Amino acid sequence: MTMKFSPLDAHHRALSAKMVPFGGWAMPLAYADGTLAEHAACRTSATMFDVSHLGTVRVEGPGSLQRLQAVLTNDLGKIGPGRAQYTHLLNEEDASVLDDIIVWWIEEDVFDVMPNASNTDRVVSALGGVDTTATRAVIAVQGPDARRMIASFCIDASEVPRFNVRRIEVCGHPCVVAGTGYTGEDGIEIAVPIDGAADVWNALLQAGVTPAGLGARDTLRLEAALPLHGHELGEGITSLQAGLEWVVAWNKNGFRGRTALEAEKARGIARRLIGISIDGRRPARDGSTIVDAEGAEVGFVSSGNFSPTLGHCVALAFVSPSVSVGDKVQLDVRGTKIPGTVVTTPFVEKKK
Repeated sequence: MTMKFSPLDAHHRALSAKMVPFGGWAMPLAYADGTLAEHAACRTSATMFDVSHLGTVRVEGPGSLQRLQAVLTNDLGKIGPGRAQYTHLLNEEDASVLDDIIVWWIEEDVFDVMPNASNTDRVVSALGGVDTTATRAVIAVQGPDARRMIASFCIDASEVPRFNVRRIEVCGHPCVVAGTGYTGEDGIEIAVPIDGAADVWNALLQAGVTPAGLGARDTLRLEAALPLHGHELGEGITSLQAGLEWVVAWNKNGFRGRTALEAEKARGIARRLIGISIDGRRPARDGSTIVDAEGAEVGFVSSGNFSPTLGHCVALAFVSPSVSVGDKVQLDVRGTKIPGTVVTTPFVEKKK
């Protein structure tokens, strides 16, 4: 696979970012001050993430709404133009989540469907449309001070409400701005044409927004218990197992994978996603097995890391439905049993 580069690649390198491959792209893992500092900046002030590696598929024209409705799990009829919605694309045979997606409903018959980095071709195959990823950069600005800092150079962008979408000129460039993100904090995401990416990035820098990389993005989303495709969603994992039945619109005529998902709902799920709090700083990484108080294996970790906000480790895990909040478990970390407690999620409450 040929490595792809963000339109902002040179800007990351100029800031001494550590670049790593991710989903076929070279992306910043962290900048000079490191992941912990970037994580803290997002929780207390504002950070910006280059998420240009995420896909954009433009679906437009007559019949576009009906096409999306017939394939994706959620019901766009609940919203309307100028809004965004989280949804799933399922495998027809077993209802596995092929991708979790944000749909930006820009205008009456204009949709930007935002798949994960490596799933764009799969989404185009399912929905049609045009892959426009190469025409734009996407910058996610997140944190309690994000809107105030953005307002210093673009008030209109700073005022886009949560899960709303608007066409706005930012730094002289025609952008699509959405009140979405992946950190548990308030903020917006800006899709800007490639020739304007540097102008918007530099305006954010001048406003005092801290650049942050994939490392902080992962610890932030884990604290907020937001699923990551390939970990909490993916092959063999359904919306029901992941605790995301709220994105399934049973009331609409149909969607891809509905029959298989209905069958799973009728028989009951064999596993479910839960949160585990772990004392100390030694994380249980994905794949670590979990045993209950009697020593019986009950599941495995899907994502685990140190929580900078809480000061100890946390994990998301798939376990037997018999496991309950408050249960004591042990996690196998390279042969060492580490104690944990099943807790409610999110680990860190999402801020509105």
